[in-house]
Amino acid sequence: MAVKYVPYYKEPISGQALLDNFTRTKRTLKYADNEKVIEKIERGLPLYETVVTEVVGQNPDNLVIRGECLSACAYLKENNIKVDLVYIDPPFASGADYAKKIYIRKNPKIAKAIKEADQTLDDEELKSFEEKMYGDIWNKEAYLNWMYENLMAIKSVMSDNASIYVHLDWHIGHYVKILMDEIFGEDNFRNEIIWTFGGKGLSNSKTNFVRNFNAIYYYGLSNDSYLNLRSGNIAKSVIDRFGKYMDENGRIYFRDLENSGEKIELQKAKKAFIKANGKEPTSDDIARDYGTYGSLLKDVWNDIPIVRQNDFYNEYVDYATQKPEKLLERIIKSSSTENMVVADFFGGSGVTAKVANDLNRKFIHVDVGINSIETTRDRLISSKANFKILDIKDGVNLYRNPIQTMEKLNKLIPGLVKDDTIDKFWEGIIFDSVLGKIPVYVPNLMDSSTKILDIVMINKIINQEIIKLDDTIKKVIIYYIDIIDQKEIKDFIKDNLKIDIEIELKDLKEILSETIVDDIIEYHIDSNKLYIDTFISDRLYRKIDEYNEKIKLQTNKKTTNIEISPEGLELIELISLDCTSKKGPWHSDEEIKIDKLGYIINKGVKTDAFFDGTIAFKKKPLRIKVRNISGDESITIIK
Repeated sequence: MAVKYVPYYKEPISGQALLDNFTRTKRTLKYADNEKVIEKIERGLPLYETVVTEVVGQNPDNLVIRGECLSACAYLKENNIKVDLVYIDPPFASGADYAKKIYIRKNPKIAKAIKEADQTLDDEELKSFEEKMYGDIWNKEAYLNWMYENLMAIKSVMSDNASIYVHLDWHIGHYVKILMDEIFGEDNFRNEIIWTFGGKGLSNSKTNFVRNFNAIYYYGLSNDSYLNLRSGNIAKSVIDRFGKYMDENGRIYFRDLENSGEKIELQKAKKAFIKANGKEPTSDDIARDYGTYGSLLKDVWNDIPIVRQNDFYNEYVDYATQKPEKLLERIIKSSSTENMVVADFFGGSGVTAKVANDLNRKFIHVDVGINSIETTRDRLISSKANFKILDIKDGVNLYRNPIQTMEKLNKLIPGLVKDDTIDKFWEGIIFDSVLGKIPVYVPNLMDSSTKILDIVMINKIINQEIIKLDDTIKKVIIYYIDIIDQKEIKDFIKDNLKIDIEIELKDLKEILSETIVDDIIEYHIDSNKLYIDTFISDRLYRKIDEYNEKIKLQTNKKTTNIEISPEGLELIELISLDCTSKKGPWHSDEEIKIDKLGYIINKGVKTDAFFDGTIAFKKKPLRIKVRNISGDESITIIK
C-alpha cells in the first residue's frame, strides 16, 4: 500500500488542443453516485517505501530505479530531485512482443554437454514465454491514458527550464504529440526530429512504402531551455578539420574571406582544407563546406544507423529496441551541460544513463523490468560509473516480469480458467461445486491505473461490470495489488451494491510472492577462492524441459535437445561477493560476469580467462549473489 500520495504538478496548459475520447485517470477521477458525478482530484502520485539494494562507488548521486514511472516520479518529487533533460523511448503501441535471447554458457567442467559455445534457447515459443521483456499491446484509448498520466508525472519533476524528447514511431506518435501540446504547451514545441536509421527498413506488405524512420518530439519548458545547435558530430568535425578557420557561429571562412579580400587568411583556410582532403578546394567545395559543415544541426538525422549496423554493433547487449549511443550523445549534448540531471523513465538497455555518465552528466534510469536493471547495472560498472540501485516497493518487485506474469496468471490462481461467456473485463472464472461460476477480476500489471483498488475502481466494478453478469452468478473475486483502505472499500460495497452477490477481495501479492523460488547454490571456500560446486535453478530446468518436449513434437525441426551438466554451472551469468556487510545494500567487492562464450568479465573489464567455476577474493566474503542466465538473482549468506 502506498505510504501517501504526492500531489501532481499544476494543471496542463489551458487553451491547448485536447483529446476527449479517453479519460485522464490520474488528474481527475470521476464516478457516479446516485446520478451525481463526484470528482476526486487529490490522489496524486503513489509514494511507496523505497529500499537501496546496491551501492556502486562512493557517495553516488546517480540513480538506477526499479519501479513504475509514476512511483519513481513520486520518489523524486518527495525528495525534491529535479530533472533537467528527459529522454524516453516508451512502448510504441505497435502490437509487438519483445523477448530476450537466453544463452547457455559453455560448461567449464564438461564441455561436451554443449555442442556450440553460443547455443541459445531461441525457439520462438520459448523466447516469448521465458524471457519476454514486455508486450507492446494496447488499445489506443488505454495507451493514451497511460501515456498521459506518465507524462504528467514526468513534468512534475522537471526543472523550470528542462527539455523532454519523446521517441515514438508511426503507430501512435501523432496522437501523443497532441497530448504533449496539452501537457507542455504548443508554444513549447520545438521540433519533430526525424531519425532515419538506414538498413532495409520495415515492410511486410506490398501496400505501403518501406518504413525507415522514427519521430522524436522535442519540447522545451521555457525559452531558457538549454539548446546547443552545434552539438554532436557536426560541430566536432568542423573543429577537427578547420580549427581556427571557423567563425564564432560555426561557419567556414572561405566565402567570407573571398568577399572581404583577406587573401592571407583565405590561403590559410585553403591549406587547412587541402590537409584535410588532399586536394584544392573548388567553388563547389567552398559552397559545400559553408552550407553543410557551417550550418546548424537540422531536424532530420540520417547519419546514425541502428545499433546492429556497421560500427555500432559492438554496443549491442541483446536487448530489444536498444538505441545507439550516438543518438543519445547528440540529444544529451544538444540539451544539457555537464552536471545537469538526465533521466530516462523507460530506460531499457541503459543507453541514456551510460552516455550521460560518459558526458559527465548525472543520470536517473527507471524501468520495471529486472533485465533492464541488470543490463544497465553491468553497462554502468563497465563505464566506471557511481550509482545507487533503488527498489520501489510498488508491487513490481513481486513479479519478475509483468508480461510474463500476466501470461501465467491462469496457473498462479488455483482453478482459474478462461470463459468466453463472460465479459473480457474478467480474467476468467473459478468453478465452485456449490456456487457454480465465480468470475475473477485481476488488475493488468502493465497498466498502473488498474493496480490500485480505490472507490473509483470498485464503483466501476459494481455499477458497470457486475450488473452485466447473469442471475446465476452468486459471487465474484476481486484481486488487487494495492488498496486505498480496505474498510472504506468494504463500506462502499455494503452501501452501494444493489444486488445479492458476494464480493471477495484478495491480495494478488500473496500469490505472486509464493512463486518466487531462489536458486540453490552449493559452494566451498579454499584459501582465497570460492568454488561453486553445484548450481540448481528449478525454474530454468523446467523451461529447458519444456523446450526439449517441444523439440520432440517438432519432428521436422533439426534441433538437438539442450542438456545441462549435473553441476549446472553453464546456467550462471554473474557471481558477486559482498565482503563488507551481511545485510543492507549490496556491495560488490568482487565480481565476475560470464559472457555467452564462457569468458570472464572482471568488474566490467573483459578478459581472455575462461570461467572455471571459481571467484577469487582478497577479504573473506560475507554474502554471495549468483545471477542465472535468465536474470534471476539469489543471495546466500556465507557460513
